[in-house]
Amino acid sequence: MTGRLSSILKKIYIVLIFIFLYAPIVTLIVLSFNASKSRAKWGGFTFKWYIALFGNSDIMEALYTTLMIALLSSTIATVIGVLTCIGLRRMRPGTRSFVLGVTNIPMLNADIVTGISLMLLFVSIGIRFGFGTILLSHITFNIPYVILSVMPRMKNLNMSVYEAAMDLGASPLYAFLKVVMPELLPGILSGFLLAFTMSLDDFIITHFTKGAGIDTLSTKIYTEVKKGIKPEMYALSTIIFVTVLILLILVNKPDKNNKAKESSPSPIVLP
Repeated sequence: MTGRLSSILKKIYIVLIFIFLYAPIVTLIVLSFNASKSRAKWGGFTFKWYIALFGNSDIMEALYTTLMIALLSSTIATVIGVLTCIGLRRMRPGTRSFVLGVTNIPMLNADIVTGISLMLLFVSIGIRFGFGTILLSHITFNIPYVILSVMPRMKNLNMSVYEAAMDLGASPLYAFLKVVMPELLPGILSGFLLAFTMSLDDFIITHFTKGAGIDTLSTKIYTEVKKGIKPEMYALSTIIFVTVLILLILVNKPDKNNKAKESSPSPIVLP
């Protein structure tokens, strides 16, 4: 009886957590389809706020800037992160642990500290605030997330297969692309999607490094909300939430073929 009561209480506890976490988001999504501007009155189902949203040139420009920064920063951070993991694999254990500890600092550090630090850095070296400073900032805080995703795959990599490929006549580059890259690809894709999501969602660091005349979606929403909450903001927030949710589902999607790949040796095809 006691065990059954404990199980029921645990389920109630979990349900309450989900209600507190997601009830505000569900409310926002519902209001984005409300024909009435009043938050206390349901005026019928409508898509007019989404139509008005896509007709707003300022928000569309902010959306374009956000997507460009997210795509560029995540791509560059992924390339740098993969190269860093390759370098870390060849380091001594003590040096590797130290470097990994340093690269984890941006993830553990408060965003406001990172944002202010980057702002002071750009001011001290005379870089003009704008698209470039936002891009550099996003690359900086995205790299540790890529390393975090790729490094476990790199540690489990069997380098003897790579060496065997070169012994059979493959060049180092060809052996890397045909032997190492397929093993790292799941981690690379996870790191890229995670970096893209983090860049898409960032506000604090962007706020300190963006400069005048340029906005991302997060900073644009902040500016518009200060003027008064418009129904278009509900629609925009809903789109952002759905986009981030889809990306997170893709990042956390289990690799069904992972065990099969690990159990069977990778074929080495020489040119």
